[in-house]
Amino acid sequence: MRSVSIDKLIEDLELEIIHKSENSISEITRVELSRLGLQLVGFFKYFGYKRLQIIGNVEWHFLAGLEKNVRVSRLNTIFQYPIPAVVFTRNLEVFDEIIEAAKKYNRTILRTPMTTTKFINRLINYLDDALAPQITMHGVLVEVYGMGILITGESGVGKSETALELVKRGHRLVADDAVQIKKLGEDLLIGESPEVIRHFLEIRGLGILDIERLYGVGAVKKWEAIDLVVHLEDWDSQKEYDRIGLDDEYIDILGKQVLQLTIPVRPGRNVAMILEVATRNTRQKQFGYNAAMELDKRLKHEFEMKKQGGNKQG
Repeated sequence: MRSVSIDKLIEDLELEIIHKSENSISEITRVELSRLGLQLVGFFKYFGYKRLQIIGNVEWHFLAGLEKNVRVSRLNTIFQYPIPAVVFTRNLEVFDEIIEAAKKYNRTILRTPMTTTKFINRLINYLDDALAPQITMHGVLVEVYGMGILITGESGVGKSETALELVKRGHRLVADDAVQIKKLGEDLLIGESPEVIRHFLEIRGLGILDIERLYGVGAVKKWEAIDLVVHLEDWDSQKEYDRIGLDDEYIDILGKQVLQLTIPVRPGRNVAMILEVATRNTRQKQFGYNAAMELDKRLKHEFEMKKQGGNKQG
């Protein structure tokens, strides 16, 4: 399970520290947030205490309207739970009773000048990215005609050379050798390069190339959604390769099924051009047109016509 530390959250979102816990929960593992509402009126049956707790304008004014002894009692009950942190929005004043409860139960209190809605939106986007399931795959990621193409295959099969040819044709490099892939939401896979090797490409015999410096900023991209996987392999004369394209093949990446094509490679074959055509063909399929199915339909129609003609003659 991925997590993000409270310290990193404070740094990245520029939060003010009102009180910092010393040894309580320091890792956030959930994207979901909780606005302290029902708990302030004493209902704790379904309290999502493992989430970050938000106190906005409505919650603050409700607390302010409680009698002091009631406020102290409710806050003490809330802070008994191992909550990661409480965040006040709008630079709202933090009640003395809250600071006392935070010190008593060793909890973290933070504050932001942002409005509640804007902060929640920013925080959810931040946690979505920070806590997203992630893997690193060996391959090359390029953007071709607006689609993210992940090129896989054994070392030396020509992945980087194919990517270089695609860059020369006006497409963009995202990552070479190591592709970090995150799953955002239910089915969006985002690929990017590790920071240390970003925009670099390795070509055997030449060494390391800086694609941004060689071809300009328009030849590279920081990240791209993965729409298609193309697996390159050395041509095997004993293997039967798909020549029609009626049966789609898929690969599982972080629980999502991604369309995969297997392209045999041999000297003289223009793999970059084939990937361009594969990208256009995949886009057509997404728009509802499948050339292989269209040809199959025509052949079946032609067969039926000849069959009917033969029956009439008989």
